[in-house]
Amino acid sequence: MAGVWAPPPAVTLTLRVVDFPKRVSFFSPHSTRFAMLESTSSPVIAVIGAGPAGLMAAEVIARAGFSVDVFDAKPSVGRKLLRAGIGGLNLTHAEPLAAFINRYGERTGQVAPMLDIFGPSQLLDWVHGLGIETFVGSSQRVFPVGKKAAPLLRAWLHRLRGMGVKFHMRWCWLGWQDDGTLQFDTPEGAQSVRAQATVLAMGGASWPELGSDGKWVLPLQQQGLFVAPLKPSNCGFQVSWSDHFRERFARQPVKSVQARLSSNSPNNDGWYSGELMVTEDGLEGGLIYALSATAREAVAQYGHAIALIDLNPGRTEAQLTERLSQPQGRRSLAKHLKTKAGIDGVKAGLLREFCASDVMKDPQQLARHIKQLPVPLGEPFAIGRTISSAGGVRFEDLTDDLMLKTLPGVFCAGEMLDWEAPTGGYLLTGCFASGWLAGSGVVASL
Repeated sequence: MAGVWAPPPAVTLTLRVVDFPKRVSFFSPHSTRFAMLESTSSPVIAVIGAGPAGLMAAEVIARAGFSVDVFDAKPSVGRKLLRAGIGGLNLTHAEPLAAFINRYGERTGQVAPMLDIFGPSQLLDWVHGLGIETFVGSSQRVFPVGKKAAPLLRAWLHRLRGMGVKFHMRWCWLGWQDDGTLQFDTPEGAQSVRAQATVLAMGGASWPELGSDGKWVLPLQQQGLFVAPLKPSNCGFQVSWSDHFRERFARQPVKSVQARLSSNSPNNDGWYSGELMVTEDGLEGGLIYALSATAREAVAQYGHAIALIDLNPGRTEAQLTERLSQPQGRRSLAKHLKTKAGIDGVKAGLLREFCASDVMKDPQQLARHIKQLPVPLGEPFAIGRTISSAGGVRFEDLTDDLMLKTLPGVFCAGEMLDWEAPTGGYLLTGCFASGWLAGSGVVASL
């Protein structure tokens, strides 16, 4: 049931409930374009980046009664959020908070305090406060009813405009001038903005066509800040397919399988369930994304990683051995595999791709490979084609409320921070939470 969202008790803010129109257009660049800032004499509170983290920071600051200006290099807001909603906007995950927090790997200690203040429960209250109903899917992932991002974004923009938040689109941030003013490249030429406080929320380096291009790294480095190198996350990996396999099975899904990395991989987390997608140059999909952080480090350390794929999770190796040992009769090996082990199509293709001919003829060895098919993974896909990125501004260079220690009044949020999370709602929840914390930090500093 939709309710009125209230902020966590860490910051006391005034809640204003507004009525939402049935339709608000935000796809035209003119619908979010406001008057240009022509003078630097009047300081503003600047939020640079109009994704989930930036918009959340803007809302928190505006709720406290401050005037907020949001700047973005693209013609419209929330482009990556809209893209994520094409296949179903996975807002968060319904698992217990203790398990949820552990999804953030090496940065669990830094992300946990953010989720204590604005975690999955608070996020859903906030979504319901926008008039958007949600549901929990069979995998415990949480989606808005309809699974689309556009209705949520429309309602959110309407709320922000009602709070007086101003948007400046096609304003590309270039860094700071010598006097500390923010410098932008705009359709009207160079513009400078004197900011009383600034929130940087420009994403990582994945999907650069949507705005997350990592160009913010250089201006921060010019201020003497070390930025952890940006690396692909939630990514696919190259696999050296044979021409025959590539031509026959590229762009086909491998469903209802399990996978893990071989035991010599660092931080091996055990088996994951899901599905894979064969591409012309490798493997991607939710199952490989779950392994990607560990696999990326294994490739960096050893030059490759070995993914072990269980093509038939429903049967044990002993059961498969017994079934495959039954007389084949006049059936072909392909029909025998399908009848006795449920292996055909792309799964059978994978077996033939990575099993020697003598293995295919030995029921015991064949059963072992069905349960743990070794697939060598090469380099991760280029960062521009991945779902998210790791690396960025280190938490060690930030205060507890995400302000840069060497740049007072400048806060960071979202994928710009040096953390990563798997798909399943964890990444998006972390972005919202960091935006909330950065916005609260601005309010406290003012």
